[in-house]
Amino acid sequence: MIFIVVKFPVKPEHVEQWPEHVAAFTNATRAEPGNLWFEWSRSIEDPDTYVLVEAFQDDAGEAHVNSDHFRAGLETMRPLLRRTPDIVSTTIPGAEGWSAMGELSID
Repeated sequence: MIFIVVKFPVKPEHVEQWPEHVAAFTNATRAEPGNLWFEWSRSIEDPDTYVLVEAFQDDAGEAHVNSDHFRAGLETMRPLLRRTPDIVSTTIPGAEGWSAMGELSID
């Protein structure tokens, strides 16, 4: 599984409309074969930052970054950002999705 977390530092004047600006990119990515999840959250520490947590099957990453909607999404985001986003991207061998947190098991 390819697991990616990206922090998007949005310009204050665009932060409230960010979800609408990225809706087409979000919907198209969620519809991709091999997309496991694509979830946006807003940072508590910096409310002008959106955090994207996404995952793909091992063979789906290349198709994602080469898609038309990926390129269009980047161009939509570029003028709305304060600086280059931070990213963590890794492959987790053998993983296929979320696991239950054993340290906080709820009956």
